[in-house]
Amino acid sequence: MTEDLINKKDIYFPSYLGTNDNLITLLNRATQILCDWFSKAEKFGPLPLDENFKCLMPHEEGNSEEDLFSEIESLLNNSFNPVHPGSLAHLDPPPLIFSILGDLIAAGLNNNLLAYELSPSVTLLEESLCKWFAKKIGFNDLSGGIAASGGTLSNLNALIAARNNAGLATNPNSLLLVSEDAHSSFVKCIRVMGLDTTNLVRIKTDNQGRMDIKDLRKSLDKCTVENKKIFAIVATLGTTVRGAIDPIKEISEICKERNIWLHIDGSIGGIFAVTSIPIKGLNNINQANSITINPQKIIGITKTSSLLLVSNMSTLENTFNTGLPYISSKENIINRGEIGIQGSRPAEVIKLWLGFRFLGLNGIENILKSSIKRKDFFIKNISKNKFDIYSGPLHIVSFIPKKLEPEDSDTWTQTKVNELINNNFMLSRPKFKGRYFLRVVMGNYNTKESHIEELLRLLDA
Repeated sequence: MTEDLINKKDIYFPSYLGTNDNLITLLNRATQILCDWFSKAEKFGPLPLDENFKCLMPHEEGNSEEDLFSEIESLLNNSFNPVHPGSLAHLDPPPLIFSILGDLIAAGLNNNLLAYELSPSVTLLEESLCKWFAKKIGFNDLSGGIAASGGTLSNLNALIAARNNAGLATNPNSLLLVSEDAHSSFVKCIRVMGLDTTNLVRIKTDNQGRMDIKDLRKSLDKCTVENKKIFAIVATLGTTVRGAIDPIKEISEICKERNIWLHIDGSIGGIFAVTSIPIKGLNNINQANSITINPQKIIGITKTSSLLLVSNMSTLENTFNTGLPYISSKENIINRGEIGIQGSRPAEVIKLWLGFRFLGLNGIENILKSSIKRKDFFIKNISKNKFDIYSGPLHIVSFIPKKLEPEDSDTWTQTKVNELINNNFMLSRPKFKGRYFLRVVMGNYNTKESHIEELLRLLDA
């Protein structure tokens, strides 16, 4: 059989000969199916009401293109659709168009950010973009960062570096201090680091959901008396349930007094720091040693897109460097697999770079301002006589009927969530301080005031 007669089914990989017509055809068809799914969002709502997707496994012989495209369509039709204006449950906004293209380019490149020789342009791109972010939030010339697959990994990278920097890398009694409303990922981080949950000290929050400074000082004094060693304090820039921001200025001063690493979990609110939007409590984040920022949670950078920024890159190098004996190195170039937990990584930073280049700072600010505007509109118009409302400076609101007993909150929220999804509104029901709440996240750029008015009408009913 000559090469000219090879069946399309036998073409497994892109060609190096300049003839990739089959791939172009496949990409065009996949794009059409995806765009059709986006366009059907208004009809089918944020969640499919029936779950018909069948998870078919590989056979002895590979399936035909027709079979595969039929299964792709079934997969899409039975998936959560973030572009629907009623998708308001979580920090999962519609995907930015140029970020979708970035995902495609990253997949096609299939470069590996483990080392420079495996990803020359992307290594320099990630390094430059992290440096740009770090300078935008006020870090100095020694700063930089690394991308990771999600905020949990970014937080873990930071905490391992903090523990190593404190000389406590093998100390089983080392402690981490977080607020009682901090993200659940810190429980995972403690476990991965070989520590017990008793090594995670939770600080009380005030009536605005912010870390209580008096309780923080009290806990620190107790640790000193008991000769416990603290390797980091975590301030949260946007709590999950109400979007509260811890008092970063006061916490940073305490960390300086006691020579403790300050990490800011800015997975939700950190992105606001690259803009001029006046968010209360956002100042002084440049006093931190490290900060996590997740552009995927509101800007619409496709998953996953998380950054860990550090005030001094040497802390990451000193923590994670192994020498990579099987990889060639280039002078003055740091292999990116040597400054974080992950070794092999895709070129995910491309979708962040393309997205930000497309939007520009004005576009980023427009998206963020619109989320705050929607949140303010919702709070202004929700019945204050019927609901207790919990919110902060960001775009998250949790609420519950007044005087509802904790044991009744489970049934009420579940019933209301079901009613709302039947009307094409998807809200979440987090459990917070012993009660279930309804939570709305106003990060969906497709949500207009008319949609919010309809949601409020359904809630009022």
